[in-house]
Amino acid sequence: MKQKFDIIESTCVPLPLENVDTDQIIPARFLKATTREEKFFGDNLFRDWRFNADGTPKKDFVLNDPRYGGCILVAGKNFGSGSSREHAAWAIAGYGFRVVISSFFADIHKNNELNNFVLPVVVSEAFLQELFDSIAADPKMQVRVDVPAQTVTNLATGRSEKFELNAYKKYCLTNALDDIDYLLENKSKIEQFERNRQG
Repeated sequence: MKQKFDIIESTCVPLPLENVDTDQIIPARFLKATTREEKFFGDNLFRDWRFNADGTPKKDFVLNDPRYGGCILVAGKNFGSGSSREHAAWAIAGYGFRVVISSFFADIHKNNELNNFVLPVVVSEAFLQELFDSIAADPKMQVRVDVPAQTVTNLATGRSEKFELNAYKKYCLTNALDDIDYLLENKSKIEQFERNRQG
């Protein structure tokens, strides 16, 4: 969903597992879907970890734990590895996550998140561990992600880190523009450039 990014403060969902791949995020059988409906993919985020074969929720999985919620997913190192399926980013966005924090993302998945209005925030391993510790101590603790300043703050400890964000993607996120919207916004400049070339 296209939403402007500014300052996001939220509780977090912790997923302290490394090497979470895109097949775990959204299993391959859902790639045959003929819909891009956000709810469909969001409902099937982490499907095999989240539900038993009969469709009942697995009580020990974090998304089914009522202590945790919010629009920030805090994940272990190497999040989004495996196949390049964009469906994984659709599922994360469809569930309602706006930010994923990890110490490392697979490059293709990172870009897929950005293209689907989910902000991947890369932090140091020490900061990531501190977040997991703070969430374990108090599931209601909050994190602030300041997109204009490119900082992420653990509000339980007050500690902050800067994160990198491509200037183009930052502009698109803060203005709720996808790549097509950006081109349309610059249509007159493109047309002027073409006229200048022909002249």
